[in-house]
Amino acid sequence: MPYKEKPIEKKYFTIGEVAKELGVATSLIRFWESQFTFISPKKNKKGNRKFTQEDLKKIKLVYHLVKEKGYTLQGAQEHIKNHKETISTDAEMITSLKKIRGFLEEMKSQLP
Repeated sequence: MPYKEKPIEKKYFTIGEVAKELGVATSLIRFWESQFTFISPKKNKKGNRKFTQEDLKKIKLVYHLVKEKGYTLQGAQEHIKNHKETISTDAEMITSLKKIRGFLEEMKSQLP
């Protein structure tokens, strides 16, 4: 049985990498961090933020609620507060559905 090499996933992301992933400004990530207490990246001695995969999921959830669903910040905060137990599964489901959508759109573009 041949050895299968797993792709290496980063443990930490800079604020610039997170912003680039979402297509937003770094200042917006900082603002969301101040407004949503559950987003709390680690900081190194210089004060640079280091976001984990879990932090990235949380930020993507905020992005989905605010930018895609049109929630206000207060509305997004209330939604998250009222659905704490399903937050992580919702974020994972959104990510999976976006991957599936991309795959289907790619297949559609290849049709004659």
